[in-house]
Amino acid sequence: MSFRIALSGLNAATTDLSVISNNIANSNTTGFKSSEAQFADVFASGALDFRQDQVGNGVRLAQIAQSQTQGNVEFTGNNLDLAITGSGFFTFRDTDGGQVYSRNGTLSADREGFIVNAQNQRLQVYPPVPTGGFNTGVLSDLSLQTSQSAPQVTSSGAVIMNLPASNLPPTVTPFDPANPQTYNQTTSTAVYDSLGNQYTATLFFAKTATPGVWNTWMTVDGTLTTPVGSPLTLGFSSAGAVTTPANGQLTFPAFTPPASTGAAASPITLDFSLSTQFGDTFNVQSFQQDGYTTGRLTTIDIGKTGVVSARFTNGRAVQLGQLALANFPNPQGLRQLGSTTWAETFTSGAVILGQPGSSTFGFLQAGAVETSNVDLTKELVALITAQRAFQANAQSITTIDQTQQTILNIR
Repeated sequence: MSFRIALSGLNAATTDLSVISNNIANSNTTGFKSSEAQFADVFASGALDFRQDQVGNGVRLAQIAQSQTQGNVEFTGNNLDLAITGSGFFTFRDTDGGQVYSRNGTLSADREGFIVNAQNQRLQVYPPVPTGGFNTGVLSDLSLQTSQSAPQVTSSGAVIMNLPASNLPPTVTPFDPANPQTYNQTTSTAVYDSLGNQYTATLFFAKTATPGVWNTWMTVDGTLTTPVGSPLTLGFSSAGAVTTPANGQLTFPAFTPPASTGAAASPITLDFSLSTQFGDTFNVQSFQQDGYTTGRLTTIDIGKTGVVSARFTNGRAVQLGQLALANFPNPQGLRQLGSTTWAETFTSGAVILGQPGSSTFGFLQAGAVETSNVDLTKELVALITAQRAFQANAQSITTIDQTQQTILNIR
């Protein structure tokens, strides 16, 4: 019996040494969570056994408990890498279709454009919906949008400027865009056709004999869209605010793209409602329009709430999804799968999915990963303690053996 008790102590110390050694070995493993061997004593007694002099029967392994404390956040410079600050796990779809969970946010894009970890498991997100926001009832693989961003034809815009009240009507008529003496002021911006071809739209303003009234024309790449004899009219009050048209919007006819492009154009409605006619000089604070050319993917941005956006060379940003984080009633009950991944079990409870920053879920830090939560100082001290426990149990076996030899040698 004494041998078995001492042997159980040796086995316990060996298990403790193994757990500690595994922690130390993974002290630099991204997303690793340390474990602790927990033990319980053993008594061989029946339900009606009330003896007060019973000796225990050794020790047994009760459980290997995982520590889910936060590791340090280390910046990597890779904008696809992610760290969770707070509670939660990344959700991945395994190659067999099942879901696994991890705190390791070392990510990359595979050859198909999906965001994966080192085990080729695909990161899960809530997909975007056309009306805005995300469908939190469905999970999908996060895929980078590698195709070009489609162009948008210019159809509207806004001009904020000041037309000088002191300007006099031009003395030369009729209006000619090539003759500066036929107009007072001009400004221009880029506009686009349906295929993303760029043109220069130029506005011309000529003061009329009627106070506060200006004739307005537009050319696109030098070609008039507004007939010379039929200009659009801007009118201002004595306080300098736009009064004509009432809503401040002028709609210029569509220009005609070159036939060889096969593109179409749209009438362009410009909002002048914030423009003024003051005694100041001519100045343009803003000339914006809603068109843009095609764009190539330049970068992927991931916000702290998990919103993934693709940014393109044309300035457009497209939301690709929002990361889904997972949590469990009892994270200690998760089954370790290796490669810093876990699987749901009956003991862990059913998975709870949510968005970063909501409820009990932590926020995300892009361009960083969570390092191992192993405390090397603590583990080295525990290693010494476990080694002494092993030596003490080994000495118990030696002592028991010597005692039995002494008994056997009694004559």
